[in-house]
Amino acid sequence: MNKPEYYIGLMSGTSVDSIDAVLVDFSHQPLRLVASYQQAWSAEFKQALLDLSQLKRDPSLAEILHLDTQAAEGFIIAVQGLLKKAQIPASEIRAIGSHGQTLYHRPPTQTAQGNTWQIGDAHLIAAKTGILTVADFRRADMAVGGQGAPLVPTFHQYLFAQTPNTAALNIGGMANVSILENDPHELIGFDTGPGNGLMDAWIQQQQGQAYDKDGAWAATGTIQQDVLNALLADAYFQRPLPKSTGRDYFNLAWLRQRYPKLDSLKPADVQASLQALSAQSIVDALKPYKLAQLLVCGGGVHNQGLMQALSKQSPYPVRSSADVGVDPDWLEACCFAWLAQQRLLEKPANSPSVTGASQRVLLGVLYHRATGM
Repeated sequence: MNKPEYYIGLMSGTSVDSIDAVLVDFSHQPLRLVASYQQAWSAEFKQALLDLSQLKRDPSLAEILHLDTQAAEGFIIAVQGLLKKAQIPASEIRAIGSHGQTLYHRPPTQTAQGNTWQIGDAHLIAAKTGILTVADFRRADMAVGGQGAPLVPTFHQYLFAQTPNTAALNIGGMANVSILENDPHELIGFDTGPGNGLMDAWIQQQQGQAYDKDGAWAATGTIQQDVLNALLADAYFQRPLPKSTGRDYFNLAWLRQRYPKLDSLKPADVQASLQALSAQSIVDALKPYKLAQLLVCGGGVHNQGLMQALSKQSPYPVRSSADVGVDPDWLEACCFAWLAQQRLLEKPANSPSVTGASQRVLLGVLYHRATGM
């Protein structure tokens, strides 16, 4: 029996709802999910992040540094909760892979260098947990001309190597897709646009709810075709690859700019139209590819209305990744455990065909635990 090779993955996405923490064992192939744990963010922290991502105000440097510490403390609590649940000591963990919480992400343009910032002080995480921590995964790719996102496609390729002609779709705040065609060297991956993010922001503004459970509110509305057409006309959807995006682009300010008469509509009709936008933009993005199936993971897999819309419009079967043995709720966190392992093995983990980087590079910076621990 192989000795366990334990890594922890930490993920908090653009929905800013909670931290997903996983303990995985890479002595199994492709991996074994040993334990999972979810730590909710405070309402205050979440609102501060959403306000900043939607550019509602200019934060002070002191506020950003405070949020950086708050994020790290949340990740530390998640690691401690995970280890307690798994009943495995920190000394047995090879490393933590922490994505951090994205504060800002701007891909490069023809005239400007791209930049990105994920908060959650990794020095603090390493010191307080006593575990080597790998973080800051995106900027190495951006330094060589890449988008810094999405990073999950190489992990999708690792997981689903035996299922060619598959699209692996992650629906978080944004939606990103990996195209796994017959040639494993021609990996394609990109952000299709909004996933849950716009729907979450709209229901929070209109009803004070964090998200539209099962798409129930959207189901009470009617899709407004003129709204949908105006939103789909945005240049992002026609932009050539590589491309990535985030809440600092697709937010409520963007929505009102694209459709200034928003307040004349029934709020439920807007929600229905936003759900249709997510589904239609995903299906449109996949049209150029010959696929056998679409495997869905992330929080969007639980939105029955969105999944039904995808199934209705997609020319091929739409399935949860659970159907092929991969828990859809924990896949992204597992990805960052895997990225930490790749960094320790000194294996490049970006994909130039996905991000547009000029070369493959090592992703992540090592933050060592305090000496004597």
